[in-house]
Amino acid sequence: MTSFDTSPQLNVWRALLALAVVFVMLATTGWTALRTQRSTTALQSSLSEWEDGRLHGHRLPDPDAAPGLLSRFFASLTAHERTDLARRYPLAVGNMNGAPVELRYQANRIALGQARKVELKRMHDTRLTPDGQREAGRRMHRYEALLTKGRRILAFDPAGQGRVAEVFGSLNKAERVSVVVPGVDTDLLTFQRTYRKYSAPVGMAESLYAAERAASPTTPTAVIAWADYTAPDGLGIDSATAMRAAEGAVRLNALLRGLPGSSPVSLFCHSYGSVVCGLAARTLPDRVADIAVAGSPGMRAATASHLHTSAQVWAMRDADDWVQDVPYLEVGGFGHGADPMSSAFGARVLSARGADGHSGYFEPGTESLLNFAEIGTGAYRSVHCAGDTAACREGLSDTTTAGRA
Repeated sequence: MTSFDTSPQLNVWRALLALAVVFVMLATTGWTALRTQRSTTALQSSLSEWEDGRLHGHRLPDPDAAPGLLSRFFASLTAHERTDLARRYPLAVGNMNGAPVELRYQANRIALGQARKVELKRMHDTRLTPDGQREAGRRMHRYEALLTKGRRILAFDPAGQGRVAEVFGSLNKAERVSVVVPGVDTDLLTFQRTYRKYSAPVGMAESLYAAERAASPTTPTAVIAWADYTAPDGLGIDSATAMRAAEGAVRLNALLRGLPGSSPVSLFCHSYGSVVCGLAARTLPDRVADIAVAGSPGMRAATASHLHTSAQVWAMRDADDWVQDVPYLEVGGFGHGADPMSSAFGARVLSARGADGHSGYFEPGTESLLNFAEIGTGAYRSVHCAGDTAACREGLSDTTTAGRA
């Protein structure tokens, strides 16, 4: 082989060619068209009604105001006044960062009940096709499941494919908070699965919450299954670009700034969710202590330091995860940049033993889940590293050790 064959320039062109081939293949598997919402959604209507509303003759605060301002507003009200607002504007209050979380749960139960009635009618609407009626039935059954007693729905929007977030544990009492940020094909109907349970946000969060309690029984924790952004639909153009991730990053930051208390927060970002976390990193609140990515196609950064965050950055990937074959480049807006698993990137690289492919990182009994639980409870010195153990553990100290075996 000549020296020309091994030149850096040729390697770059080979990588670019591979990237082009991949994106042509992705495009043929299904272009996700942008869907412009032409009609006013139920959430938009609720927000408009809030903006026109009055309480004792006074205007209500801007629903997009800083969470701290909204928190002070709700704190100034009586319990009856808060409940009245939740009943009058359920979707607005249920999605309002800064509103008390218990009030948001109450408001979203009302909103889910209203959405269920809408879909129940649509199931029997003869103007719909049989497929449309079946779709209405699936959505109705999902709403019924979310209305099950004891579920804490932190966000809910029935528009389009739907968005939702659910809490496991108590956000008000938690000493550590974890947020699961999922990837492609995440919407209202895929939020929870019976088959391949731990590949869906609810299963991921439930599994992590149980693992955290087992790892540190006396550390109060809470886990949020966060599907409150419009994720790409399949491996199409949207998943190869950062547009959906950029929108998600704004929503993720809004969520984090509206959480009660000041407990440390750890983000667990799977697949395309790691693109969301990468774009959100620069503006994350200081309470975010960790960004842990699994099966990442890239974080839109050349190195961990380029994320410009004070949070510790962790990465893991199963040996059989297909995402490792995607070119780690960003060219003309396509691709998501450097491999977070590479030594040059600078993340703390963790073991994912037992994960078994791209969707198994939250499976009980895996080393990947155990590592997530150790991070989520602040037991950093207990993590199982992969590769350069010294680099993985450098400067680590536990923040929570109470109740550990």
